[in-house]
Amino acid sequence: MAEPALDSRELTLRLTEVFLSLQGESTRVGLPTVFVRLTGCPLRCRWCDTAYAFEGGAPVSLGEVLDRVAEHEVPVVCVTGGEPLAQRGCLPLLTALCDAGYSVSLETSGALDISAVDPRVSRIMDLKAPGSGEVAANRLANLRLLNRQDELKIVLSDENDYIWARTRIEAEDLGARCTVLLSPVAGELDPALLAEWILRDRLPVRMQLQLHKVIWGNEPGR
Repeated sequence: MAEPALDSRELTLRLTEVFLSLQGESTRVGLPTVFVRLTGCPLRCRWCDTAYAFEGGAPVSLGEVLDRVAEHEVPVVCVTGGEPLAQRGCLPLLTALCDAGYSVSLETSGALDISAVDPRVSRIMDLKAPGSGEVAANRLANLRLLNRQDELKIVLSDENDYIWARTRIEAEDLGARCTVLLSPVAGELDPALLAEWILRDRLPVRMQLQLHKVIWGNEPGR
């Protein structure tokens, strides 16, 4: 695969981990994927399952990140966090991964501007429902930037969250803009209930469960 420019390789990112797993969410669910988890996040969602990435990590050059990704010999890469866009090196990392020939996705909270993300990247963006405790952090202008290669994920804790999500989806015709994914908070919202609401309302969304948790539970690095 092609090598990025030297100056890009010398950029430093704060990295929590690089690991190989199955993609547990999005339309890429089940695909062997190399995950690059960057450190740090300005949000504190109530049900966050990666709080270990809020702090710590280690400074690593972009070039070393690329080398560690290449070791896994898998063509699909997901850059995640924390909130990866909180690091200035995230954008050049995404571009370098695309230049190297990988199929790249970005998991982002939606609280930060996504407009500068390389257009070859599939942006998997959260929209924070009220139950998350971070609804005020939503950068709603991002919704207008989403396109058919992007995906919008909304995690729901109860029926109030669902009604809020349904209203937003219908008001802005989000299902016509990109794939919309609804997920229940594990242990709080019965997946069968969410499925019933989606079917009742004929909502143009895809329901998803977290495959990696079905297989491995809450084990870090999965």
